[in-house]
Amino acid sequence: MLEGHSRTLAHTATLSLDHSGSVVPMSRILVTGMSGTGKSSALSELGRRGYRVVDTDDPGWREYREYVESPNEVRRGEWLWVEERITGLLDSDDGRSLFVQGCVRNQSKFYDRFNAVVLLSAPVDVILDRIARRTTNNYGKTPVGRAMILDDLARVEPLLRANCTHELDASRPLDEVVADLIAIASRPITTS
Repeated sequence: MLEGHSRTLAHTATLSLDHSGSVVPMSRILVTGMSGTGKSSALSELGRRGYRVVDTDDPGWREYREYVESPNEVRRGEWLWVEERITGLLDSDDGRSLFVQGCVRNQSKFYDRFNAVVLLSAPVDVILDRIARRTTNNYGKTPVGRAMILDDLARVEPLLRANCTHELDASRPLDEVVADLIAIASRPITTS
């Protein structure tokens, strides 16, 4: 699902003034992880709090590409980011920190454009329970969907873990996860 990609996080945060007149860092944070870890819920809450958010599961940010030859019955294709659209997003700046949610193979091409890559993770039983109860997304509700999620947990999550800058336990309450994401955005990682 993810392309192998070593990266350095080279973008320095933009600086802006907050309402009190203090200088605050502006950063671009990628929030990634398996289905059911709460990525969309975290972004929704961040957006409610005034942060700039983009959920790349929304229409227009990614496109489905069928495999010429399917490797198995479970995988017949994959979703990939529309690279020109992601590039335009990361080139833009409205003065607020940007949180982008997604989990696609070609996201690794953009790791160097983010100040932090944050993996949300949770135990399998938590993920499967959330997927069974959620009403905003039908992915994972069928036996094939659950098999894909379990396959992603075994194959993809280790790749995400190896390339992230932070990992957050997403089985905790949403407010705690969001507070950690805000803290990460307030102290972006920069290297040269």
